[in-house]
Amino acid sequence: MPLTTDEDIRALLTEARTIALVGASDRPDRPSYGVMKRLQDHGYRVIPVNPQITGEHVHGEFVFRELGQLGDSIDIVDIFRRSDAVEPIVEEAIQIGAKAIWMQLGIVNEAAAARAEAAGLKVVMDRCPAIEIPRLGIAPVEGA
Repeated sequence: MPLTTDEDIRALLTEARTIALVGASDRPDRPSYGVMKRLQDHGYRVIPVNPQITGEHVHGEFVFRELGQLGDSIDIVDIFRRSDAVEPIVEEAIQIGAKAIWMQLGIVNEAAAARAEAAGLKVVMDRCPAIEIPRLGIAPVEGA
């Protein structure tokens, strides 16, 4: 069952330190660009993933082609892709040992959520962490 209570979402965002943002953009007019910056400003390490702009930098972070290239432990995989493109991302997240999948506003994929949960990952759908953090009054990440 995807996380829906304020308490569960607060716990996930409080425990997280590193977020892989799939569908990151280097274009300031794209929602993922602003969300990435807000998450960084809150103290999270945000690693951008996008095969279209791989090798570039967004907000000072190198952009990777796929989750499998990341050497760091990932707490949350934040997905900025269409609902029908989520399942392969969830499979990659499972393979790299991510702890949670976060599907952005408007993104719902029940099959992908069930697959992630069956593999032990926490799941959030149809929400934005950049909205949830101030709404829930979550303090900045320690050391930020």
